[in-house]
Amino acid sequence: MQFAGQRTDLNLKPIDDPVNKLIKLTPDVVPDVDAVLLTGITPQATLDGGLTERDFLLLFEESVSRPNTIFTGYNNIRFDDEFVRSIHYRNFYDPYEWQWQAGRSRWDLLDVVRMMRALRPEGVKWPFANDGSPTNRLGSMSALNKLDHAHAHDALSDVNATIALAQLVRTHQPKLFNYLLDMRGKKQIAELVLSGEPFVYTSGKYPSEYEKTSVVVALAKHPRRPGALVFDLRFDPTPFKDLSAIEMAAIWRWQKEPVSPRLPVKTLRFNTSPAVAPLGVLDKASEERLQLDIKLIKSHWLKLRKIEADFIPKLLMALDILDDEQQTSLALIEPDIDSKLYDGFFSDKDRLVMQKVRNASAGELTSQNFHFVDRRFSELLPLYKARNFASNLSTTEQIEWENYRNQKLLAGGDNSRLKKYFDRLEVVSQQSHLSDKERYLLEELQLYGQSIMPNEMIDGA
Repeated sequence: MQFAGQRTDLNLKPIDDPVNKLIKLTPDVVPDVDAVLLTGITPQATLDGGLTERDFLLLFEESVSRPNTIFTGYNNIRFDDEFVRSIHYRNFYDPYEWQWQAGRSRWDLLDVVRMMRALRPEGVKWPFANDGSPTNRLGSMSALNKLDHAHAHDALSDVNATIALAQLVRTHQPKLFNYLLDMRGKKQIAELVLSGEPFVYTSGKYPSEYEKTSVVVALAKHPRRPGALVFDLRFDPTPFKDLSAIEMAAIWRWQKEPVSPRLPVKTLRFNTSPAVAPLGVLDKASEERLQLDIKLIKSHWLKLRKIEADFIPKLLMALDILDDEQQTSLALIEPDIDSKLYDGFFSDKDRLVMQKVRNASAGELTSQNFHFVDRRFSELLPLYKARNFASNLSTTEQIEWENYRNQKLLAGGDNSRLKKYFDRLEVVSQQSHLSDKERYLLEELQLYGQSIMPNEMIDGA
């Protein structure tokens, strides 16, 4: 619903005007009630002042995704970038080229901040959550360090706070900042990770009590993804050496109430700009802060090397078991065409037709025949037209669009998207502590939900 960005030079000095745009919410999408209460942006506001997805991407390609841009945010690689990929996909753009082609790349400040807190915390004030655990939330970091962040969860305010936080880190720990910036590429990361030596790794998957940081070593390349399976050397590998592949899978599988001990292996992806560093970055202060006993770490590494010939094949079998389980569970869900982004890469032939679709006017979308190899695009095309050129739909296309919305929003009865939406509105509206602004937002959401209620299913053309 909102995109904002500010271009800076490599010294983090803003250049050019910021980009701050609302994007029209289309009537096949149900907004998230709690997200709207957080941001204050109503669907009506996007319809009044926003761009269509097609027009936004024209702006994005021209003004935002320039050659040599480093796309940087705060948890952007795991969160924001997924939205950017999806909007490209459903509007007939390659979902990846914006992040790597023409010298472009990605970086994520969240893991930089985490690693600074773990290794070189001097110069920054570090917040804690109400339960006393460390937190690195952007709002908390901004407030404690008196950075300008007047409107948290407004996209442009978040952008400015992220830049200010980056400036703070760079000022106090320039070596760490510049090292991680230079280490953002897949090639550099793979070279360090696959060196065969233990290294420092900061990840949100690791516990807060150790500042999200441990010492790990790569066991093997991931067989299906650009990455490696790494072992957390805080743990003695001996208790796992005699487990079968099935037993390994059982204690590796994600569970709400995890088994203990859980298999201390995770996937490190080379293309997500992970925060990794050589073991030499550890000093006595950081070893104590992270509760790392380097002698014990090295002892665990030696034990692992003695058993890896038998351990690694069983680990890869366990990975196959878990991947098969995931594929089976996903197969039980009827996927929406918008969610099929990761069903495969696009052929060169389809890329040429995709470009023709992007360049076509509303009339040309109706009059021309577009022939795709990939069936996904044939399914996306009528949705693309309805979402971006609603006033140009023929009677037949209007009927097909209404039937699609009916299925998407109302299918499932009490479990339908719209039923859950109105149920959530009802629950939140009953809360006694609501402000006038929140009540206004809830009223707007109620009206919007009613406005996108599909007509009854229409047969024929």
